[in-house]
Amino acid sequence: MTATMKHVVLKAPGPATNMYVAEGPRPQPGPGEVLIKVRAAGVNRPDISQRLGNYPPPAGVTEIMGLEVAGEVEQVGDGVDAWQPGDKVCALVAGGGYAEYVAAPAPQVLRVPNGMDFTTAAAIPETYFTVWTNVFQSGALKPGESILVHGGASGIGTTAIRLAHALGSRVYATVSSGEKAAVCRSLGATEAIDYHQEKFADRILELTGGGGVDVILDMRGGPFFAENMRAIATRGRIVHIASLAGREVTLDIPTLMRKRVTVTGSTLRARSVEEKGEIACELRDRVWPLFDAGTIAPEIFRVMPMSEVIAAHELVESNTHIGKVVLAM
Repeated sequence: MTATMKHVVLKAPGPATNMYVAEGPRPQPGPGEVLIKVRAAGVNRPDISQRLGNYPPPAGVTEIMGLEVAGEVEQVGDGVDAWQPGDKVCALVAGGGYAEYVAAPAPQVLRVPNGMDFTTAAAIPETYFTVWTNVFQSGALKPGESILVHGGASGIGTTAIRLAHALGSRVYATVSSGEKAAVCRSLGATEAIDYHQEKFADRILELTGGGGVDVILDMRGGPFFAENMRAIATRGRIVHIASLAGREVTLDIPTLMRKRVTVTGSTLRARSVEEKGEIACELRDRVWPLFDAGTIAPEIFRVMPMSEVIAAHELVESNTHIGKVVLAM
């Protein structure tokens, strides 16, 4: 193992063309960490935000982008006994994934599910950690309840549809094209609504007999908020994870009071290792059996080499993909 590695460098915040692959020092695992030889890394919207200068890494975290990886354990730091060299793992990291090696906190590391390759496993951590904590912890979605997933064809969206459906909930989604709607239905959505063609709240109220949905997972914000308040059921929960359509909204307080709606949101990256470890434990207990059985799997749109990281970012920004884009190392 050499002292250097290839990794993606961002020379300045801005367009995707500001990225390039270079040689740099290989990280060392600190106490409680695992050094992973990265075989694949997922590309996510937060990576785009970081590249644009809008989502800096937490203090003390590498400037290298990349929040999820899969590969083999190369070394373990002091105090780590759950993993050993050669183990096939995937991991959530706060940064550093676009590289040949990354050090990950041991509690955020999970085994690669049975029969799954590295490129598929690399698409798990960021989206499944995000969906689990927002839909099933904050949103408290239960079997038999209903959920509306905005951006249903995205990496987060396809994950939320598959997981909520597999765990016994009725799923609806919004999309931006007929092709994306068809994919969402194939993943388990009862209906997928093209928000360019109709008001999604009208359609949701029609589909639910006027009752609305119990949970809404929203990455859009902006003008979607007022429609969310129309589409949410009494005692429903609206959970925000991004604001791609606008960060400022208008809230009609009497509607909030009458419906007794909970409006919340969260980010994942800056949470403590302990919090992320708790999410990992729940995923291992509740979701990994579904992976092992082949009941669910990440939706992979395209796998591209690290040398094509510019094209990978431009693809995600184009919003034409369905599922996840993954970099192969």
